[in-house]
Amino acid sequence: QVQLVESGGGSVQAGGSLRLSCAASGRTFRMYVMGWFRQAPGKEREFVGTITWSGGSTYYGDSVKGRFTISRDNAKNTVYLQMNSLKPEDTAVYYCAAAMRNSRYSNDMDYWGKGTLVTVSS
Repeated sequence: QVQLVESGGGSVQAGGSLRLSCAASGRTFRMYVMGWFRQAPGKEREFVGTITWSGGSTYYGDSVKGRFTISRDNAKNTVYLQMNSLKPEDTAVYYCAAAMRNSRYSNDMDYWGKGTLVTVSS
């Protein structure tokens, strides 16, 4: 079992920045990738980005490219999502996820956090 706990959500004005954290615990040794998804009111869950643990390779969804950055700290079993130039449409619950394979699909994720709310005001 793997447990994922997100933190860092909150309210920010458009154009501002926010940094989310996701701490993993439990049997994490077989995790291949960790990433972020988000879900806004009335919308389906959307892929944000992933990072591989071994090489640190990243992949981003089109809507956040150039604005969001994923990083990791292997010693802390923690991934981060640095969000810059935030827009009102970024408002959503952000979920941390982990998988034992390289994928950007939510159905392929093996573990999920409970989410943290990010609200961007205009």
